[in-house]
Amino acid sequence: MALLEPSALLAFPPVGSAPFGVFWTLVGLFVGSFLNVCIHRFPLEDQSIFKPVRSHCPGCERQLEWVENIPVLSWLYQRGKCRGCKMGIHWRYPLVEILGAAAFYLAWYMAPAEDLGILLIHSTVLSGLIVATFVDFDRYEIPDQVSIGGMWAAPVASALVPALHASGPVALAMAGGGSVDWVAALAECAAGMALGGGFLYGVGWIGTRIYKAEAMGFGDVKLIAAGGGFIGTQGVVGALIIAVVVASIFGVLNILRFYHVVRTRQRRRRLGNRGIPEAIRTARAVGRYLPFGPYLALGIGIVLLDWKDVLTLLPFGH
Repeated sequence: MALLEPSALLAFPPVGSAPFGVFWTLVGLFVGSFLNVCIHRFPLEDQSIFKPVRSHCPGCERQLEWVENIPVLSWLYQRGKCRGCKMGIHWRYPLVEILGAAAFYLAWYMAPAEDLGILLIHSTVLSGLIVATFVDFDRYEIPDQVSIGGMWAAPVASALVPALHASGPVALAMAGGGSVDWVAALAECAAGMALGGGFLYGVGWIGTRIYKAEAMGFGDVKLIAAGGGFIGTQGVVGALIIAVVVASIFGVLNILRFYHVVRTRQRRRRLGNRGIPEAIRTARAVGRYLPFGPYLALGIGIVLLDWKDVLTLLPFGH
């Protein structure tokens, strides 16, 4: 078996080489196809990633052939329609596949040279964040498979690859000037989970008592807790700031969008300026409801890839 000889293994491109980057990007493209399965099935009680075994069209229930599962190309060739019943296939499917490829490329590009452990962890976490984002946009919930699964995976990853928290303040304090070992990495992981989850839970608790309604979904709390296990204490702060800033911008834009929609309908009813106060109230009431998970995922992803450079852009990073 020539393929198992050491010389054959050594011939595989090194992790830091461009050929490996191309290979890893292609892997991400196919992983993106799997992420589509997760996005579709995780919220469904009667399905899982293993049930049903084969993908099928939700319209005609026909099992898909292998040529229909080629990332992006199958969607383009079929013009976004099922080959059987011609039902439209949402553009989300090729988008997630492209995002999977982009995430794996960025994970490879930003990872330390030849550090396969960091590369695998970052690629996996980014994949989970993509799933959480699209499920939250679609159903206003974050699947436990991602959040709770991440809370279990973070300590394991930290113990196996202590370099994940090589720059964490808690880990460095425990290391006492030496290299960060698995105990120090686990401490940073636990502190990051506690800080992220605890802070967001506290914000939600206060908001609920002020507004007399649920102010923060518990899925968001679990997501930032899981993310904190991978990015540590200082990374959690950066991720939360990024999430809040970006969510605020999109929240304002969403309110303006609903204001425009309401005013357009009012003009058709010839209400003129009399309807402006009502339009403002309606836009504020409806437009403020946005899932927060996607913005948390964005913050976690940015900080995960290169949190040092991100933090230098923030006031406390100088």
